[in-house]
Amino acid sequence: MNIKEAKEQIQNAMTAYFTKDPFGGYVIPMEQQRPVFLMGPPGIGKTAIMEQIAAELGVGLVSYSMTHHTRQSALGLPFITRKTYGGREYDVSEYTMSEIIASVYDLMEESGIREGILFLDEINCVSETLAPSMLQFLQYKIFGRHRVPDGWIVVTAGNPPEYNNSVREFDIVTWDRLKRMDVEPDYDVWKEYAYRKGIHPSITTYLDVKKSDFYQVETTVDGKRFVTARGWSDLSDMIKLYEQHKLTVDQKLVCQYLQDSRIAKDFAVYYDLFNKYRSDYQVEKILSGKADDAIKDRARQARFDERLALLGLLLDGIAEHTRAVYSREQTMTQLMDTLKQVRVELSRPDADAAKSLEKQIEQKRAALANGRRSFSMSRDEQYSCESAIQTLEEQRQLLMREHPEDNAAAFQLVKADFDKRAKDLKKLSADTGKRLSNLFAFCEELFTEGQELLILVTELTINYYSAYFISRYGCKAYFAHNKELLFYERQQELITTLAALNLDLDEDL
Repeated sequence: MNIKEAKEQIQNAMTAYFTKDPFGGYVIPMEQQRPVFLMGPPGIGKTAIMEQIAAELGVGLVSYSMTHHTRQSALGLPFITRKTYGGREYDVSEYTMSEIIASVYDLMEESGIREGILFLDEINCVSETLAPSMLQFLQYKIFGRHRVPDGWIVVTAGNPPEYNNSVREFDIVTWDRLKRMDVEPDYDVWKEYAYRKGIHPSITTYLDVKKSDFYQVETTVDGKRFVTARGWSDLSDMIKLYEQHKLTVDQKLVCQYLQDSRIAKDFAVYYDLFNKYRSDYQVEKILSGKADDAIKDRARQARFDERLALLGLLLDGIAEHTRAVYSREQTMTQLMDTLKQVRVELSRPDADAAKSLEKQIEQKRAALANGRRSFSMSRDEQYSCESAIQTLEEQRQLLMREHPEDNAAAFQLVKADFDKRAKDLKKLSADTGKRLSNLFAFCEELFTEGQELLILVTELTINYYSAYFISRYGCKAYFAHNKELLFYERQQELITTLAALNLDLDEDL
């Protein structure tokens, strides 16, 4: 299966494991909840999906790589204690709590989250001294004398033997206690993640043409040559930072992440060409509906690989705008929920508006810290929370400058600021809608006979932010082409946040 299917299977298993009976006990007892075992090559996103699952389910996540652990750190250290049996005292060996189990309890104490995932990576590469205890843990979820807390699901991962010489084979008894999932790299599935993460468009457009370069592991006389999904993702982050600081992206940088000389060279050459397209085509002009005849003529006469690069640039440009609308909406939703609480507090005559906002800010900061610590909050949620905190702080400063005469005046001042931001959001969404329409108009005019419109609609559909925007605000050109391609009905199953946002405080408060 691919990593997306594995993620769904793990979520389904957790839903089942978290199910409780009428008396509050788990329907499947802890000792019968089989740990999940993800078997797959390195760098395909096994750890990444665990973070996504934790954030989507709102549960905690504690991660460990077992190759870094000795028997003592995993089981705890021995000590002598005195116990009485049959009226006589004896010296008995005990163990301190395992660092791994203690980390779960630490997270529960710090965050207040009682359910979560204990993720143990490279489980089949543990040291020889730890191996027997590891097998016992997989069967009984106990390290030393300490058990994984109720409500915590054990998920493990490992590499097949062909990728790691340290792999230890499990016996049938152990396999019979695990939920094994074999995961293979899949570029089309990774691309959905790439859009959500904002992978650099030079990478996705390169891999669209050379999918076989997405994941490669080869053994040669000079050693292993490999390229992984993790390598592409990390390279993307570095490319964006290099561009931000106007540093040169060349083969010397690329080969640090893509450890296959042929692929690294090919991509470095393509990146230079991609930059030339970016300079020549002036994406903002196209999205603004101001593309001149020279740009149109070049696009019309371009080869298919150049057209793909152009589409990648255009899709990246529109993605920035749709993502901005999505982020602003999430922030506004948080602000509206917060201001509802503030209004209730201000109904008390002794309330202070600035202090009320300060209280809300502190609560959000605590929630943000917990979300980061426990991985129960996605990056999008973290960003919107940070933005809401910044806005609330600005509103608090506004109150301190203006000194409103009473709580009613204070709330009206904050509401006016909120209404202005809501108006700015509507303007941003309208501008984004125009850019999307201009994108379709450009492609309809120049690419009437090829596959470009099919690719455009497909990419807009699998990109979470553009699909969200179109579902919220519509796009006539998209629906016209989408109807022909029968994509819209399928995409509706993927969009879960379609409820219209009402940003009118007068109605909601």
